[in-house]
Amino acid sequence: MVKSPVARRYGGQDAEQRQGERRERLMAAALDLFGTQGYAASSVKHVCDHAGLTQRYFYESFTDREQLLRAVADETVDLLRTAVADAVSAAGPDIGDRIRAGLTALVDVLTGDTRRARVILIETVGVSAALEARRREVMHEFVRYIASLVPGTAVPRHRLETGVMVLVGGVVEVMVDHLLGYRSMATGELVEVMSALFVGGYRALGVSRG
Repeated sequence: MVKSPVARRYGGQDAEQRQGERRERLMAAALDLFGTQGYAASSVKHVCDHAGLTQRYFYESFTDREQLLRAVADETVDLLRTAVADAVSAAGPDIGDRIRAGLTALVDVLTGDTRRARVILIETVGVSAALEARRREVMHEFVRYIASLVPGTAVPRHRLETGVMVLVGGVVEVMVDHLLGYRSMATGELVEVMSALFVGGYRALGVSRG
């Protein structure tokens, strides 16, 4: 019986582990380049050079540069999702407290690493129809999540989610302005302004703060 060839190990890692490590290096390089000089200015060669890898290793993990951009953006979305959910779960039952905690977590992530903020707020915009569809999907996911924080209410779901979409869109534009330097506010003040608008918006829609 002929045995299947076994992938050789180098430095204590098998082939799959080495590929995973190379993928992580490409992701880190892409975050650095896309989040500073921009996606359009960062070619596959630039990313590979920044990662210290040859271009042949790029294509073992990604089909093209757009797929890499989406992977970096999705990684940031996952970080945001976890940070916001953890903060909200620790905030207690009051809607205002939960909204404030979630917004604080979101702002902290985006201002803590402006490269990530630039990737998801600026660099993914208008790249392709597929990436635009993904951006809308993520936006709607966050809207549904925020709307779900409201306890039992007589406000129709479509009406509540539409109101939340207006507020989430405003948060996105404020964060873009903040990132580009059009306005500068301390995190606490920024969160207080956004929280007040969320709570006021809920009240206007007929949602109590219970």
